[in-house]
Amino acid sequence: MKNLDVKSLIERYNNGTLSDEERAMLESWYISEVRSIKDYQGLEENLVKLDQNFMHIIGGEEKKGSKLWPRVAVAASFFAVLGLSLYFYSSKSPDKVEITNVELADINPAGNKAYLTLGNGKRIALTDASNGTIAEQTNVQITKTADGQLVYTIAENKSGFSSTLEYNTIETPNGGRYEIVLPDGTHVWMNAASSLKYPASFASLKERRVELLGEAYFQVAKDRLHPFIVKTTHQEVKVLGTHFNINSYADEPETKTTLLEGSVNVTNLNGRNSKILTPGQQSIVKGGDIKIGDADIDQAMSWKKGDFVFVGEDLKAVMRQVARWYDVEIEYQGTISSSGVVSTISRTKKLSQLLKALEKNQGIHFKVEGRRVLVMP
Repeated sequence: MKNLDVKSLIERYNNGTLSDEERAMLESWYISEVRSIKDYQGLEENLVKLDQNFMHIIGGEEKKGSKLWPRVAVAASFFAVLGLSLYFYSSKSPDKVEITNVELADINPAGNKAYLTLGNGKRIALTDASNGTIAEQTNVQITKTADGQLVYTIAENKSGFSSTLEYNTIETPNGGRYEIVLPDGTHVWMNAASSLKYPASFASLKERRVELLGEAYFQVAKDRLHPFIVKTTHQEVKVLGTHFNINSYADEPETKTTLLEGSVNVTNLNGRNSKILTPGQQSIVKGGDIKIGDADIDQAMSWKKGDFVFVGEDLKAVMRQVARWYDVEIEYQGTISSSGVVSTISRTKKLSQLLKALEKNQGIHFKVEGRRVLVMP
């Protein structure tokens, strides 16, 4: 901040030519200046001195006949900043300052973030791992590609298979998503706050069984001799080769399976009853029941296509999605009765843009404090 040309930045702010990066620099400078002031009295004295200097400069410029108003505008902007600082410090004690009207750093949407835990317990942060081979196990080579995928392939020049069956787990945190190609060629897209446990190799197994927590979209490689089974907390989905989406978050009241292609058999592990889905249908598992109905494919697949699509959802259900995608904490203040949220918003938007869209459509108010979002009536 020492070499920052504040005057130039304020001048360009006034004429509307300031870039987003320069605006962030100016705001960061402002925040640092406010926090560096020890007490209100010192700020007031500095403001008086600056005012005196400002009047002296105006007088000098007037005598020289130079352009006065651009300089006045720049100085006025500067004093507006200092005046705002003065207001904050006059209303708060020095040790409890609250800067409320400053637009702080925005929060980005989810990106390619995941962790891979190998069968031997080794944990790899895939975000930081270099592209190329990151591990070998059970005659399988694990590779991270340049476009952010994790791919399993049979290692070359290897004969036979290990007698030890190892299981790997890939986890996406809040604010993360990832793609993985399993050892059998099955392609899996993982939503935020999800995990998938699977064998490092399916070669010696009669069935291809994986375990999911959270949400994922599967394109299962066809293999009629080896069924593919996805187990979640409350259900099992058995397929031979098909495309489907499973939403099974622990904080959601239902487990939803949406079928796009082929057929799947859904078994409720609580009631031990099963149903067959055909393309375009969705099953909802809740308690001991399975309900089958027509799926809203656009809504079910919106997360994979890069959108939020809300069709009459409860606000708290919407905010659970927001919390996972942006890695934020949600807190409710007052009585929140908003229901039936209807909106389509790109998942590439920053958090502030999403919240503004929800405020406009729903008549609610949000306030962001760090990574906490306050929801207010």
